[in-house]
Amino acid sequence: MTSQNQIILKAMRAGDVLTPLDSLSRFSCFRLASRISDLRKQGIEIQDSFVHENGKKYKRYWIKKEPVIQTLV
Repeated sequence: MTSQNQIILKAMRAGDVLTPLDSLSRFSCFRLASRISDLRKQGIEIQDSFVHENGKKYKRYWIKKEPVIQTLV
């Protein structure tokens, strides 16, 4: 069985930026901040920022893409 942590990590590694509402609608996860905390404890570097919108304040989370290093042959 795939855990919520694994599903969330896979989505962020694919480039998705997640908010608590995204997490609830896509993964039936009510506690995105807790899942992010779990992933950070595993050493995963997750970026976040606050969003202020329509009088509401919430966080969005993503994984920073590493630049692809190409070698010349």
